[in-house]
Amino acid sequence: MPQNLFGEIKTRNEKTLEHLKGVLQGIRTGRAHTGLVEDIKVDYFGTPTPIKNMGSVSVPEARQILITPWDKTAISIIEKAIHMSSLGINPQNDGESIRLNLPELTQERRVDLAKIVNKEAEEARISIRNTRRDVIESLKKMEKAGDITEDDLKKYQKDVQDHTDSYIEKIDGMASNKEKEIMDI
Repeated sequence: MPQNLFGEIKTRNEKTLEHLKGVLQGIRTGRAHTGLVEDIKVDYFGTPTPIKNMGSVSVPEARQILITPWDKTAISIIEKAIHMSSLGINPQNDGESIRLNLPELTQERRVDLAKIVNKEAEEARISIRNTRRDVIESLKKMEKAGDITEDDLKKYQKDVQDHTDSYIEKIDGMASNKEKEIMDI
C-alpha cells in the first residue's frame, strides 16, 4: 500500500482509539478513579483548563476523589465546573480541597451507563469505517489515474479491510471490558 495512505489510516484509527479510551475512562463505574474528573474543563481566568492542570487529584478511598487545587482561590470555580459536568455528584468544599463521594450505582444507572458505552463504541466503529472508505476511495482514484494496477488495488483493499477489522476488534474489546466493569461491581 502506498506509504502515505497506510500512515493516514493508522494515524486516524489510533486517534479514534485514544478518543474512545478517554471517553470510556470518564464513564463512572462506581469505583473512584482520577480519570472521572481530570479532564473536566474549568474556566480559569478565561481559559478552559483541565482540573488535572490546576491541582492534585487523588483517590484516598475506594469511592472518594480528592481534588486539592494549588491556587486555593480556584476552589469555587472548580466546584462549579464539577456541578456543570455530567458526573451528577455534589462536591464537598472544605476551603482547602474538594471531596467527591461516589454513591453506589443502581442497577438502572448501570444499564444506562452500559448503553452510553455501546453508543460511544459504535461512534468509534463508524469513524474507523469512514477512514476505511476514504482510503479505499483514494486507492480507486490512484488506480483510475494509472498509479497502481487493478491487482494492487484488490490487494490494498484487502489490507485496508484487515486493518479496519483489527481496530474494530480493539474497540469491541474496550467496550466489552468497560461494560463488564460497570455491571460487575
